[in-house]
Amino acid sequence: MYFPASLPKLLVLATFGAASAFVHFRGRVRHTFGRQLTDHSTFMAPYNALMYMFSAVPSRPFIDVKNFPELAPLQANWHMIRDEGLKLFDEGYIRAAARYNDLGFNSFFKSGWKRFYLKWYDDFLPSARELCPQTAQLLSTMPSVNAAMFALLPPGAKLPLHRDPFAGSLRYHLGLATPNSERCRIIVDGELYYWKDGEAVMFDETYIHRAENQTDSQRLILFCDIERPLSNPIMRAVNRWIGRPMARAAATQNLPGEKVGVLNKLFGYVYQIRLVAKRVKAWNRNVYYVLKWLLLGALVYAIFFRG
Repeated sequence: MYFPASLPKLLVLATFGAASAFVHFRGRVRHTFGRQLTDHSTFMAPYNALMYMFSAVPSRPFIDVKNFPELAPLQANWHMIRDEGLKLFDEGYIRAAARYNDLGFNSFFKSGWKRFYLKWYDDFLPSARELCPQTAQLLSTMPSVNAAMFALLPPGAKLPLHRDPFAGSLRYHLGLATPNSERCRIIVDGELYYWKDGEAVMFDETYIHRAENQTDSQRLILFCDIERPLSNPIMRAVNRWIGRPMARAAATQNLPGEKVGVLNKLFGYVYQIRLVAKRVKAWNRNVYYVLKWLLLGALVYAIFFRG
């Protein structure tokens, strides 16, 4: 039986399209079609669809923290974690990236969002072990915590609607020093939660969400990525063997001299192109979008149809 040489590429394209459509229509809140088409979650859609398919926790925006008893010591020790976090803040260590080397959160910095990394996929940052040793030690006893940081949302800050690209983890927030007010909140797939001192919340960050602090007080939390529980041992292995190396490539630094992953090194160069694109967009939005879609179309043609 004869199969056209392009058939494997078309099958890949069809699989990619089906997974992307699933990601787009999952949940009640959606991006516009144009934005979703170029969103990073679309490029991760085939992988994420597998994570959703074999997830051992319910597919909903918020998930009961009681499903993760291994994290209970974090909430039990929240005063200690808060004290180390506030000390970091007072000394100026919780801050935006000094360079274009934090692609995961680069867009947040312009609204005033700040962070201090503790752990990033198996590796604790040297500055974390030195400056907040008790929190780092506590986290080291919890292998399901893939990444952790202190995250600060200043008064008046807003994080726009977005979905995170990687479904191999879930997001855990522990309130440390918060306004304890509904005016300082996160909205995940249309469901509202506001941070409270000493209270933990777990949510699926691949649903579209946004955050805002409409109070006159800072919001400091412990922010963690927790390995998504999966029902199939093969998928658990896939998530660790494939997902973790991808995430480690996005490692960044708190202080000069700490390791920066290859993706963030590349991002520093790619962002220079992005800056040019922003200037074109400011000059003429129509020209910007024509060039953007022509480039995307040429890329799809080169990958799936040429030859």
